Amino acid sequence: MSVSPDASGAGRALVTGASGMLAHDLVPALRAAGWVVTAMDRADLDVTDPAQCVAAVEGHDLVVNTAAYTRVDDAETDEAAAFAVNAVGAANVARACARGGARLVHVSTDYVFDGTESEPYAVDHPVAPRSAYGRTKAAGEWAVRALCPESWVVRTAWLYGAGGPNFVATMLRLATERDTVSVVDDQVGQPTWTVDLADLVVRLVAAGAPYGTHHGTSSGQTTWFGLARAAFELNGLDPQRVLPTTSDAFPRPAPRPGWSVLSHASLTAAGVAPIRDWREALSLFAG
Repeated sequence: MSVSPDASGAGRALVTGASGMLAHDLVPALRAAGWVVTAMDRADLDVTDPAQCVAAVEGHDLVVNTAAYTRVDDAETDEAAAFAVNAVGAANVARACARGGARLVHVSTDYVFDGTESEPYAVDHPVAPRSAYGRTKAAGEWAVRALCPESWVVRTAWLYGAGGPNFVATMLRLATERDTVSVVDDQVGQPTWTVDLADLVVRLVAAGAPYGTHHGTSSGQTTWFGLARAAFELNGLDPQRVLPTTSDAFPRPAPRPGWSVLSHASLTAAGVAPIRDWREALSLFAG
C-alpha cells in the first residue's frame, strides 16, 4: 500500500543500510527535498528476511536500498554471505516494494562489468562480473528488474564521503605517517562523492526519470594515482610524494576492474544532469 504525500508533496521514504557511507548523505538529502524519511540499518532491518522487508516497506512511497555486502575480497571465500545480502536481500526488498506499491531505487556497482573496455560502459552493456562481489550484485540487479517494474538501478563506483572509510581519507591519513605512498596507476574510474550521488538519487526520482538502469558516477575520469595526487595537492601537500605503481604490486583476492568509466547518456536522455566533474567535488570534500 502507499500513503498520501505529506505537506511538502514528496511522501514517505525508507532508506535501508542507513549506517553506510551513502546513507549518511542520502537521508538528509531526501529530508531536504521534503521526504519524511525512515532510516533503517542492519540492526533494524535484516534484508535477508522477507517478512521483515514487507513490514518495513509498508506505508512508504519510495525505498532506496543501500544495504549491501561490500567486503569485496571476503566475498571471494564467502560468496554465499555476499549473495544473501546483495541478491536475496535485493529480491526481498524489490518484492516488498511491488507488494506495497512503493517505487524502488537500488544501488549497484561498476563491478558488474569486466573492466576491460576503453570506452564508457553504457547502461545496457552486457554484464560480465569477474569477482564474487560483482556476481552477487549483478544477481541483485536482475532480481530488482524482474520483481519491481517501478524501480531504478543506479550503478556507482569509487565512492568516498564523510560517512565511512574511503580511499581519499586513507591517503590523507597515510600522508601523516609516511614520506611517500605508492598508488596504482593502471585502474581508471570516476571518483564519486556520496553527497553528489545522494543529490542525483533525489533528482532522478523528482524528475520521474524512466525506470531502468542509470549510472551515478562523477563526470571525468582519473586513476587511483591521479586521485591521490589531487587529494594531496588540495590539502597543501606535495603531490610528488605520491608514486605510481601497478595493480600487480598489490595482489588482492578479488580482481579489480581496470576500466570503471560509466556512461551518463541515459541520464542526459531523461533530462537529468549527470554528476559534476570529480575534481570539483573533491575540492569541496578534501580541500
